[in-house]
Amino acid sequence: MESSWLVLVSLALGLMVGAGFISLLQIAERHGRRASEVVNPAVPDGIDQVLDALDTAAVVLDPSNNVMKTSPAAVSMGMVWNRQIVHPELLELAGRVRRSGEPIAEDLILSRGPFGDASMRVRVRLATLGTRYVLLLAEDRTEAFRLDEVRRDFVANISHELKTPIAAVGLLAEALNQAADEPVQVRRFASRLTTESGRLTRLTQEIIELSRLQAQDSLTEPENLQIDDIVAAAVDQSRVVADAARITLAVGQPSGAVVTGDERLLVMAVHNLVANAVHYSAEGSRVGVGVRHHDGVVEVTVTDQGVGIQEADLDRIFERFFRVDQARSRHTGGTGLGLSIVKHIVQIHGGDIRVWSQPGSGSTFTIRLPEASHIALAKTGETP
Repeated sequence: MESSWLVLVSLALGLMVGAGFISLLQIAERHGRRASEVVNPAVPDGIDQVLDALDTAAVVLDPSNNVMKTSPAAVSMGMVWNRQIVHPELLELAGRVRRSGEPIAEDLILSRGPFGDASMRVRVRLATLGTRYVLLLAEDRTEAFRLDEVRRDFVANISHELKTPIAAVGLLAEALNQAADEPVQVRRFASRLTTESGRLTRLTQEIIELSRLQAQDSLTEPENLQIDDIVAAAVDQSRVVADAARITLAVGQPSGAVVTGDERLLVMAVHNLVANAVHYSAEGSRVGVGVRHHDGVVEVTVTDQGVGIQEADLDRIFERFFRVDQARSRHTGGTGLGLSIVKHIVQIHGGDIRVWSQPGSGSTFTIRLPEASHIALAKTGETP
């Protein structure tokens, strides 16, 4: 009888120990699962699809500020590197969102990536995502700010540049009226009035042309053009001025190259370079214009023997209204818009413009355009 009770007691104890052991295993499993979720948290379902659909940069941060998910735009903007947020300003905002639970929207100036000095202007928005995560959205507004600054500078420059010839016309008209009984003075003032009027007309025309170029990103009706004909027409427009200054315009051998574009605009671009070369060259000197093509690139080069350009000014010569020599530009009627117009014309033709210059040794400007035959081959997928 006692042995039966011992068996029953032993069985009961075994069941209790087994139940306790199973409970401990279940508790340990739950703790392990929670710990795993902390170490390897899972982002809520659907976030991947949402991030892929966003045009703006997007990042999901866990409680330790590790980057759990990110959009390609965030990486390209340099916000994320090695699965970490690069900018401490963004981490500080994420901490504020966690503490308050309220969304935040701010405009920031951030460095573009972990290296370099380039910066970007961004509009960031942060909000909690569920109970554990923070969603960060960033919109790059650098280009919008740049265009706004360009617009303000453009308006300020126009106001300044127009003020001088308009004031001169007014003063000359008044002087002309007062000197009505003096034929010599009348002729002198009339000549100066004609000069200022012409300068004002050129400035207005170039401002209109530049505004039109900046408003279009591509050519409306491009056609295949012989680059030699473009160069010949541009050079002919400067022959009278060059002959008056005894400057020789030397044009190289025909190249036979063909480009695709707008004939009027390309003639204007080459003419502006030739006209600049003539204006900044000494009497009796030489201006050379040449064309060559290789590897699908057509190059138009204008070389002068003029005063040259200081190295510090080379990066600015394509800016609107910038003049290397203010006094000489005023004397020759320069507006400071010619090279800016050339740059925009070349850009909408898919090319670029380069410059080499040395003070006292002259300058060389080179327009580089894609050759028409190579453009056609690229579109059709054929091989030459």
